[in-house]
Amino acid sequence: MNEKKLWTKDFVTIAVINAIVFLTHFLLIVTIASYAVDEFHASTDVAGLVAGVFIIGALIGRLGTGRIIEGIGSKKVLLASTMLFIVTSALYFAAVSLSLLIIIRLLHGIVFGTASTATGTIVAQIIPPSRRGEGIGFYSIGAILAVAVGPFIGIFLIHHTNFRMIFALTSLLAMTSFALSFAVNKPVYEAPAPEFAAADGRFRLSDFLEYKAIPISLIILIIGFSYSGLLTLISLYAREIRLEKAASFYFLVYSVAVLVTRPLSGRLMDIRGANFVVYPCLLLYAAGMLVFSQATAGIMLLAAAVLIAMGYGNFFSCAHALSIRGVPPHRMGLAITTFFIFVDLGFGVGPYLLGALVGVTGYRGLYVIMTFVILASIPLYHVLLGRKENRLPAHGPDR
Repeated sequence: MNEKKLWTKDFVTIAVINAIVFLTHFLLIVTIASYAVDEFHASTDVAGLVAGVFIIGALIGRLGTGRIIEGIGSKKVLLASTMLFIVTSALYFAAVSLSLLIIIRLLHGIVFGTASTATGTIVAQIIPPSRRGEGIGFYSIGAILAVAVGPFIGIFLIHHTNFRMIFALTSLLAMTSFALSFAVNKPVYEAPAPEFAAADGRFRLSDFLEYKAIPISLIILIIGFSYSGLLTLISLYAREIRLEKAASFYFLVYSVAVLVTRPLSGRLMDIRGANFVVYPCLLLYAAGMLVFSQATAGIMLLAAAVLIAMGYGNFFSCAHALSIRGVPPHRMGLAITTFFIFVDLGFGVGPYLLGALVGVTGYRGLYVIMTFVILASIPLYHVLLGRKENRLPAHGPDR
């Protein structure tokens, strides 16, 4: 077997499973609030809670998953979580009250956090270190496509069928992810960590977080925070500046730009190092946010989508790769957990804080402020990681 081969059966299978898991999430995120309003006559704020409690569940799921993976292995966690994904997807049929629906959403979020952490850990363990940036770039394309395809399918089904059909589809997707999980081989070198076996019952933060992943996770928290304001408020902003039609194509253009550029950025990171990719990505993201804030025509809004895709979209996959660099294989689950906990925190807190700030700054002012937030992350990255980059290898030793 060629140890540097990227496109293996396991890599393709785990990438497809991850894409299905994220597709289910984004399909439901645009439909479940409408379901709460139509079925249970929920108010707008409660409907938002029904949609958003999923993220709280994901945080809970991620927090414990890294520790469990370290103890029993990522393959077992993948099988268990995808099986539970079927159960939680089917539970929507049994939601007979609004409170029960909220509980189901929370449970579904926990399972989502567990499953996505397991897939992220497995892919990190099977990608050759010398091709890690490239591999994670390709792997994460599925989640990027889910951002565009999931909402499209969800909105289409709302207008052409009923909610039971939506829940049937998500249950079918969950069954598919579970079936595919059996085709993934356990990483051959995976083994429980000695410290796990010798645990003395005392609470240690290192049992739940990987310290080596915290610097890049702090950066992604800031970057995710800034992007959450665009993601959640774009429809309202587009309505104010009368560019609703162009905004409807934003995520399509964003997805295409990421598909075209992400494989290249990952390969460049492997060959030239993280700084060669990260600094331009952050500058492009800042430029895209500035153009977005000043958009007066549809072409400007879509140009911003391209710049933000090249910047934020590629930085995210590079940061993902950096979060596991130098981490022992049995600690990769904790590193992935750490990274995505910070991602979820940024996306969870951002919409509330930035939504409140709009009343003071207006939408254009908000996005100008986010431009400076992005620019401020550049020196922070340099202090935490960038200045050390030239003294570090671009990747770990090949297995």
